[in-house]
Amino acid sequence: MAFEMLAPVMFAGLVVMLLIGYPVAFALCAVGLLFGLVGIAVGALEPALLQALPERVLGIMGNSTLLAIPFFTFMGMILERSGMAEDLLDTIGQLFGSVRGGLGYAVVFVGALLAATTGVVAASVLAMGLISLPVMMRYGYSHRLSTGVIAASGTLAQIIPPSLVLIILADQMGASVGDFYEGALIPGLALAGSYAVYVFIVSIFKPEAAPGCPPESRTLFGGRLALKVITATLPPLVLIFLVLGTIFIGVATPTEGGAMGATGAVVMALAKRKLSWSLLKQAVESTATMTSFVMFILVGSTVFSLVFRGVDGDRWVEHLLTALPGGALGFLVVVNVFIFLLAFFLDYFEIAFIMVPLLTPVAHKLGIDIVWFGVLLAVNMQTSFLHPPFGFALFYLRSVAPPVIRTWDIYWGAIPFVCIQVLMVAAIIAFPGMVTGNVSAAAGAIKGSGADELRRQLGGGSGADAPKKSDATKPAEDSGSELERLLRGQGKPGGAEKPAEGKAPEDPAAELERQLKGQK
Repeated sequence: MAFEMLAPVMFAGLVVMLLIGYPVAFALCAVGLLFGLVGIAVGALEPALLQALPERVLGIMGNSTLLAIPFFTFMGMILERSGMAEDLLDTIGQLFGSVRGGLGYAVVFVGALLAATTGVVAASVLAMGLISLPVMMRYGYSHRLSTGVIAASGTLAQIIPPSLVLIILADQMGASVGDFYEGALIPGLALAGSYAVYVFIVSIFKPEAAPGCPPESRTLFGGRLALKVITATLPPLVLIFLVLGTIFIGVATPTEGGAMGATGAVVMALAKRKLSWSLLKQAVESTATMTSFVMFILVGSTVFSLVFRGVDGDRWVEHLLTALPGGALGFLVVVNVFIFLLAFFLDYFEIAFIMVPLLTPVAHKLGIDIVWFGVLLAVNMQTSFLHPPFGFALFYLRSVAPPVIRTWDIYWGAIPFVCIQVLMVAAIIAFPGMVTGNVSAAAGAIKGSGADELRRQLGGGSGADAPKKSDATKPAEDSGSELERLLRGQGKPGGAEKPAEGKAPEDPAAELERQLKGQK
């Protein structure tokens, strides 16, 4: 077998293992180690290449950015079990219920508020499915509209900060989590607004599908209703400020914001007298499970990427995608269609760990802004929760929906919202300022760790942010890349000053040279 065929065969082998249902983390490790041994046997790789694995794993364990994952997961678990969703749904339902489509607006509003606090899709969908779905059925809402708006609003947790998906993408793409949060804020809110607009359109053209609740269904009026709205919405809004506000104004890094959010969630649960030893134990167990799940996949993807790059897989992907007609636009169209199709079968974690590291170097080479590209992928990957027939949000809703609601209704109810998400992807491509405008407006904020911010300020430019962030958060990445080049005979020991393979071609020296020429 020709050496150049190792990369495509390796990628095809991974696809086969995933399709037969093998766990993702172990599939990545198995394929990486197997083809590493094959490459050594046929002379395409040196045995010393695998010696970079321990250093890379230690680099993952020492990555402070990933600490935000257990913090935000713990915060979400505590809030889910403290009854905040129930209070919000009851209060907002009282506020909007008498308006035609009002319960749909309440679900969208509460879904966005839960997304900005809990960040957990399962918790949001299950809570709204248990509380709102029976009420919507009682007052004659269409089954498809009811299930669709509940499932779609629950998935807002994956695009509205603080989102675990954005943390993972920022880490994999070597960018700042704070930049991703700022960039995703407007698209996330626009997506929630689009859901509300769809409910409004349905209520206009099909009023029987979204009727207003009868006046006798309301139990609160006037001052009592206003007081209930304040007491129900103020705590989550304070928590949102503790997490996102401190990040955006530059007081805290995303990891520190997650720690404050976790502390605030515990205080809120104590204030409501909902905190117990059992609740705390469940939250800690769920957090440990989620964190271990992410770390195992990350270690597996590291093994796979080390060997894949060793057999020139990154160059194979780069040549494959840069040869597409249409340049950067052609690349964006093909990648988004591919990610959309993958979302039918893989969840967002698997796509983020497998595909994103392969696509990022190509985006760098084509001059695409990495934060904008990452937010674009995040909106696209959000559809993985709503894709019939394997969308997780649909499964969550099916588990709590009464038997009278058919699975077919849940699938058909999700399709309009998947179309809205696709339109949002197109809107971000057409109007990149939706993402980049908010990031540039907060250029002085702290984004990442203190060391990252210092490097960014000393560098004085955004073009080098991604490589510098990668150097800070993944110390094993550059050393492993240098080892790969040395073992393949493509570099010299003194070549450490050159940019690592897959990084942006515009290194600081070249940028300085261009600036000096421009001043002459």
